[in-house]
Amino acid sequence: MLRGRERQRVAVDALVDRARVGRGGVLVLRGEAGSGKTALLDAVRQTYDALLCVDVRELDDDLLQLARDVVGTRAALLIATEGEACGLPSVTLDPLDPATSLRVLHDLVPGLPATLAADLADLACGNPLALVELAGSLTSAQLGGVAAAPEVLPENSSLRLRWRARFDTLSSRAQHVVALAAVDEEIDAEALDLDAVIEAGPLVDPRRLVRSALQADVPLPLRRRAHAELAETLPPGARRTWHQAVTTQDAGLADVLTTHAERARLCGDFATAARDHDRAARLTTDPEAKAHRLLKAAADHWAHGAPHRSRAVLRTAVRMTHTPELRALMDLVVGGIDLGESLPDVAADRLVRAAKGLVGTRRALAVAALGFAGEAASIAGDHRRYTAVAEFAKEIRRDDEPPATRLTLDHLTGMLATFDGRHDEALPALRTVVDLAEQVPGPQARIWASQAAYVLGDATRSHEMATSAVTAARESGFVALVPWALVYRALSALLLDQHAAALTAATEGVHAATAIGQHNAVVDHLTILALLAALRGDADTALHRIDTATEHITQRGLTRPGTFGAWAFACVDLARDRPADALDRLRLQPGHAGIKVMAAPHVVEAAVACGRPSTADRALQPFEKWAGTTGSTARMALSHRCHGLLESGTADEHFEEAIRLHRASGTALELAKTELLYGNRLRRGRKPKAAREHLRDAVRIFQSYQADHWVERARAELRAAGDSTSEPRDHPGLTPQQAQIARLVAEGATNREVAARLFLSHRTVEHHLRNIFARLGVRSRVELTRRLD
Repeated sequence: MLRGRERQRVAVDALVDRARVGRGGVLVLRGEAGSGKTALLDAVRQTYDALLCVDVRELDDDLLQLARDVVGTRAALLIATEGEACGLPSVTLDPLDPATSLRVLHDLVPGLPATLAADLADLACGNPLALVELAGSLTSAQLGGVAAAPEVLPENSSLRLRWRARFDTLSSRAQHVVALAAVDEEIDAEALDLDAVIEAGPLVDPRRLVRSALQADVPLPLRRRAHAELAETLPPGARRTWHQAVTTQDAGLADVLTTHAERARLCGDFATAARDHDRAARLTTDPEAKAHRLLKAAADHWAHGAPHRSRAVLRTAVRMTHTPELRALMDLVVGGIDLGESLPDVAADRLVRAAKGLVGTRRALAVAALGFAGEAASIAGDHRRYTAVAEFAKEIRRDDEPPATRLTLDHLTGMLATFDGRHDEALPALRTVVDLAEQVPGPQARIWASQAAYVLGDATRSHEMATSAVTAARESGFVALVPWALVYRALSALLLDQHAAALTAATEGVHAATAIGQHNAVVDHLTILALLAALRGDADTALHRIDTATEHITQRGLTRPGTFGAWAFACVDLARDRPADALDRLRLQPGHAGIKVMAAPHVVEAAVACGRPSTADRALQPFEKWAGTTGSTARMALSHRCHGLLESGTADEHFEEAIRLHRASGTALELAKTELLYGNRLRRGRKPKAAREHLRDAVRIFQSYQADHWVERARAELRAAGDSTSEPRDHPGLTPQQAQIARLVAEGATNREVAARLFLSHRTVEHHLRNIFARLGVRSRVELTRRLD
């Protein structure tokens, strides 16, 4: 079945074109109420004067007969329905994804606060009409942040009126089924009266949009009856306890629900834990106890990857307590949310405040808050804040730290020393972090260890730890940490020169972070993807990804990914022979100190090309100190390459040593770049034979990475060195990115959908698709689909 809104219009146009030549037929547009079917029909009516359009809830025999009659005629029948297509050709309007929902909301209400927009998008569940109606119902208090976001569609909503009217026409059996679904989102439809479920149709919907409306509109006696039935019939457990509590109004059952919630949390089922903590809070009358249970629900929502639900719960909790410890715990949760989606400097300050409030009573959580505060300061590129965090961590440190807190404290100590260039001091602390990660369970310790190993230059260990962190986060249900772990999985894969693995990790990271609203992590991954493309010489893709990230970088002060983006942009400048632009981009702009050191080899390359060796030498010194202290083979190779560019008398020795170290570390793409630079120097030094040997190696490696730009550069050098055989040849097989594109196209995706899915430019997808067709010997999308089946 075809999917996607763009393809709907394409399918309609194709239907009309066939009808014009006497090969007419039918197309069914499927989608829920409010999905945009009627709007599409209206647009079709305006475009085509004689096109038969029908909007029905279900297809009946008469319509099916009409559909058969128009086949092979000059007529086109377009049917919009919420029901099944009954075997007719169809396209489906799926719900909007979160990112699109947010764009719609910001178009409807310019200046809409980000947190309010996220709450509305979460409630609307991707329904376009719901977005419109919710946006239109906002009050000044809600827009100003004084009142809470809506938790249900407005009472005069056309969707609510439609669902209410349908409910009123149902039999008593079907109404009871709808009431059961309204009071319990986990109701098993298979256990219900099948005929009643069929009659109720879309009203038996577990999604928050429909369920919240029905909870408000189903009469109270019917809801009470549903609660009572579930209290009797459900097996023992948290759900039964909840319905018993509602039925009997027994507040004492709140403790039982809390026990169930804690058990779910230990099992990694944070969604269930959040539900049961929230239900326990609803049964609690004491404000302090209620706030405490709401706080637990908020923490569970955040861990599960529902930050906006967490914020909504905390808005209620914060008004119920003035206890310093509870306030500090709330700061910890809000700071964790802000770290993923808001201003990192604000997050850092809030997390430090949380640490200070907890250090006397909940010391392990205080140290965890400092770890998150350090990460927030790093994202902001704020060395002053990072230093303050690390100094406070040093003040509270004890001699008898358990492994978990020692790991976090050593991480802060080691990273501060690294940012300061005190690598001799950083090494023992960071090595301790890596060693302690084996003793400390959970994903967070492995994320710290992966970052520490990355700084130490141990790419293999860094990748192992990051992969373990991703696995642990998923297995433990700690969804909020998955995008963060994927950042270091991508970076360590890049350090290993495993570009395919880095591409997969960063692409997965974008989607994982988008799904849970961690916009800062989305930007992290987009800039890593930009750097990957830039290193391969794919300028269009790199710039497209940078452009996508730039607005968020500017709005939220995301200096760390901003520096990654500048690094990627500089690589594009170098690929386009604009070394002066590259040098200014990396040297003059403020940025993250650690990443600027990582980018130093490209500063050297740009400075040498501009005839500014003193600038190159100054940039190389901190990089060389870092690489030499950690002993990273891959980074030492880059250091020798830089010396080969800078020095004349010993250039050959440095280039040869760089090549040896590249091979020892397995960094093939950097090896090819070094051989290209060395070949250029040898050719200009009138050693064409030696130059050709290195340049041929460079061509072969660049070809294996499908780095087309660098292949052409190396071939041009070969021709200049007197090699007349360096012409392009066809190579069978696809690169990992081409394989991804081919698979999506074979599944029916348009070029624009592929571009959006893989964060590529539309032109890049077209370019790759032409190459895919050539390599596989196919001439159309249909042939490609058959070839890949």
